[in-house]
Amino acid sequence: MNRLLSGVATAVGLAVALLASPAVLAADPQQVKQGEYLARAADCMACHTAPGGAPYAGGLPIVSPFGTIYGTNITPDKEHGIGLYSDDEFFAALTEGKRRDGANLYPAMPYTSYHLIPRADSDAIHAYLKTIAPINRAAPVTSLSFPFNVRLGLMGWNMLYAKDVKLAPAEGKGEAWKRGQYMVDVLGHCGECHTPRGLPGAMQQDKRMIGGLLNGYLAPSLLANDLAARGWNHQDLSSFLKHGMSAQGTMFNEMFPVFHNSTQHLSDPDLAAMATFLLGEQPPQPKVLTEVKLDQLTASAQRGRQDYLNVCAGCHGGNGEGKPHIAVAMQGNTTLRLEDPRNLLRVIEDGIGEQQFAGFERMQPMPGFADKLSTQQSTDLINYLRQAWGGQPADLLISQIEQLKAEAPAEHKAH
Repeated sequence: MNRLLSGVATAVGLAVALLASPAVLAADPQQVKQGEYLARAADCMACHTAPGGAPYAGGLPIVSPFGTIYGTNITPDKEHGIGLYSDDEFFAALTEGKRRDGANLYPAMPYTSYHLIPRADSDAIHAYLKTIAPINRAAPVTSLSFPFNVRLGLMGWNMLYAKDVKLAPAEGKGEAWKRGQYMVDVLGHCGECHTPRGLPGAMQQDKRMIGGLLNGYLAPSLLANDLAARGWNHQDLSSFLKHGMSAQGTMFNEMFPVFHNSTQHLSDPDLAAMATFLLGEQPPQPKVLTEVKLDQLTASAQRGRQDYLNVCAGCHGGNGEGKPHIAVAMQGNTTLRLEDPRNLLRVIEDGIGEQQFAGFERMQPMPGFADKLSTQQSTDLINYLRQAWGGQPADLLISQIEQLKAEAPAEHKAH
């Protein structure tokens, strides 16, 4: 009898142990839901999903100055994904850039910002990723030239730069500002693109958020005074993050996937908190542009007006008013208000694909005009757009536009 009771007790104990093990316990629905939201806020899908591919299955080519790095498979597949990762190993990958096998991840994975993610948020993201469909697909192997292909060399890089991102003091700040700081500086890792990088590829923290170059485009300054100079206020910035468009224009290029995969899914309080953090609790007044008459334009800009009427006005309107569901307004457009004209040049040359925004809002594709406008015509058109609606009174020289064209990445020059 004692042996029987002992055997029953052992069996019961084993059953309890099995039921209590992580492999058997059902996922906490609240933790999974929170993890899905945090994964959206951290914009994981944008870098870990190839065009037309399954979500989180990897394969997206990420172009860097050191070569092309491919986003990895982070589905719970045990062969090619992260199905064998423990919570500890996932936390190390997320915040330290360490793979399960001990190898270093390339800092295209923004662990330099994620290192401030608390363990509870990491565990929640991991809990969510465990629930998505496993995809048995290997991402292309990242193959960089020497010496960047030596992952061991990242040990020194990490010692110098991995924890460079530090939060600004929050004393005296409200809860919305503090939440916005976490959403922008940590989860949203906005500084990874909007901060210039030095020769080692590390963010220059003394120039944080003043803007950075990314594949031929400028990720513009997110400093409060610079945002206000481009016409941004709290309401418009929150709306821009939520809907991908505002009076200042629409999200395009690298920011469109951020909207599509991340910011449109965030709560209104979090979006408002992000705007509060970026603009400050007492935001600067947005700059209001005065109307510019035709006779106030330079000779180059007046020539550019005719080019505008020839190739732009059909969609953007004769007076730059734009057309709903077709093309954005030029009046007050934030791209025209940038001192650096490279984004405007790139849009004119490359065009913009069709954009699908929240609800039923759409913008038709804009063709590129690289093969239709001479460099002189492009210069004149840019001068017209910037002077008429961008508050930029001075002419750009044709030599400046030629220089920007020469600096463009190869994929842009091929147009």
